[in-house]
Order: sequence, then C-alpha cells, then structure tokens
Amino acid sequence: MTKEKKQKPTRPGEASRRPIGVFDSGIGGLTVVKRLASTLPNENIIYFGDTARVPYGSKSNATVTEYAIQDTRFLLSKNVKAIVVACNTVSSVAIPELKKIFDVPIIGMIGPGAKMALHKSSNLRIGVIGTRATVSNKAYSEELKRINPAANVYEIPCPLFVPLAEEGWIDHEATYKIAEEYLQELHDKKIDTLILGCTHYPILSKVIQKVIGENVSLIDSGVASAEIIKDDLSGRKMLNDSGRPGVLEFFVSDIPTKFREVAELFLGREINGVHKVELEELITN
Repeated sequence: MTKEKKQKPTRPGEASRRPIGVFDSGIGGLTVVKRLASTLPNENIIYFGDTARVPYGSKSNATVTEYAIQDTRFLLSKNVKAIVVACNTVSSVAIPELKKIFDVPIIGMIGPGAKMALHKSSNLRIGVIGTRATVSNKAYSEELKRINPAANVYEIPCPLFVPLAEEGWIDHEATYKIAEEYLQELHDKKIDTLILGCTHYPILSKVIQKVIGENVSLIDSGVASAEIIKDDLSGRKMLNDSGRPGVLEFFVSDIPTKFREVAELFLGREINGVHKVELEELITN
C-alpha cells in the first residue's frame, strides 16, 4: 500500500515551521493541546474536535477508524508536520491503521502514557481509569504488559467524570463522592501509579489525587505525548526555529452550547477564533 501524502510543498527552511495537528472526538483533547503548548511554546498547533459526532466511544471500532482517517486527512490538508491523536478511544483502536495509511508521524495516547507509568511505578501495581470504551478495549493493560509482563494492571471505567469535567465541577462535593465510589477498588489494590486514560480527566486531577492518595503518581498521557513529539521533532530537526510564540487554531464540526466556556477551562486560556468544518468536507476531503 502506498502511503498518502496530502501535504503542500514547502520552500527550504519552512518545513520546521509547519504546525502540529491534534484531533479528538470532542473537546477533551484541548488538555493535550495545553500540555503541547507548554512543552513546545514556539510550535503552531491546529486542533480539530469532531464535536458533531462525539462520543466515539459508543461507536464500533470500524466506525471509529473511519472517522479517525477523515480527521487525519483534514489535518493533513492544513499541512501539518506531525499528528497527535488526543483521543484514547481512537488511540486504542485506530493507530496501526492510521500509520499504515499516512506518511506522517502519528502519536497516540496509549504508548506514551504506558511508558511514563512504568517509569514512575515502583511496585508495578498500576491503575487505569477511562471511558467504558477505552477500558473494554484493554489497550492500556495490553501495552503495559507488552512493555513489562510483570506489571499488574487494574482498569476501572469512570464515565461520570466526563460530564463533571465539562460542567466545571472541579472542586464540588458531588465530584468527590463519585470519585470515592469509583476509586475505592483501586485504592484497595494498593496501586502506586494511576493513568488518567481520558483527556477530560486531568481537569479533575485535584479531586482524583486527593481521593486516591498523595502517594499515588497520576499519569497524564497528554504530558507523556508532548515529550514524545518533542523528541520526534528534535530528532528530525523539525522543531520550530522562528523564535516566535506559537499560534493556536481551532476547528470543530459543531459548536455546542457552552463550547467556549468549557474549551477555555480545558485549555487554561482564552480562545479567540473557532472555525466550523462541515461534515461533508470531512467525508469528501
């Protein structure tokens, strides 16, 4: 199979200044953009959130892969130099297919998060929390055991964390109560490391840390992926050398109610322009 190359030609010296592309099924991936922008402040970043078709977690693996291919093609039409898949569902089912089709570095959430967790863990008792889809796919446990077969992995779905994060209930009594209910089993397993296996969950990290215990290391896959992409770009001499702060651009397939409020909460800064992409453009791109 010949890999697709849907990128515009660049003049000498311009290649490194091309943007990094990031996509997610919704807006949770903005927490990953926040980490990328912090780690690589000179990089331009283009974010696409497929908000018209969220959530991906309730779709079949074949549909998720189809959507991921469309999202990738859209970002490549913006001439990106690398793509971060800021969606744990896509990362758990579609990364191999994306890498097979497209001739661009593609970084998911699973591998970087698993490697960081194993590096942090002392007793190899590692917890994973995520959506039902991510947990049922067992992507993290399989990757952790692939890297280190001695790892003991305990995965728990925490579906209510997503609406709580989007509601901004980051220090609410109800959030603590729900977290206590979800995390008790992992606390009993005496884990020393916990992977936040959903891009929404870093918003609730204060609550999660307090409930699970200060002695447990929380792993934000967005932080891990940012370090991976930094190493990749550095190795290819593709780090932006302009010396100017990077520009962030945002594209979505729908602009839902309270989008700006929630997006700014996730990103940790104001956003100025959000562009709507028609689904027909994604499907035919």
